[in-house]
Amino acid sequence: MQAIAELLLFILNIYWWIVILSAILSWLYAFNIVNAGNPFVDAVGSFLYRMTEPLFRVIRRFLPNLGGLDLSPLVVLLGIFLLQRVITLYVWLPAMRAGI
Repeated sequence: MQAIAELLLFILNIYWWIVILSAILSWLYAFNIVNAGNPFVDAVGSFLYRMTEPLFRVIRRFLPNLGGLDLSPLVVLLGIFLLQRVITLYVWLPAMRAGI
C-alpha cells in the first residue's frame, strides 16, 4: 500500500512540474520570447499542450470568463496539492504506521 501511495505522489509531482512548465511556456509564447517556428520549442509546446489541455478544458468550463486571464493552471496546481496531502495523511502515513 505504501508503494502505491508513493507512486501516486511521484506521478502527481511530475504532473505538477508539467503544469508549471506549460504555464511558463504559454507566457513565453504570449510575449513572443520564444520562436514558435523552432522545431524543438514546437515539440515541447505540443507535448505540454497535449498533457495539460484536457484537464484545463474541463476546469475552464466551471471558471468564470476573466478575459485574457486563465486560472485553470492554478486550480489544477491547488487540486494536485490537495490530492498529495490527502494521500499523505490518509493513505501513506497510516500504511507506514501499520507496516503495510
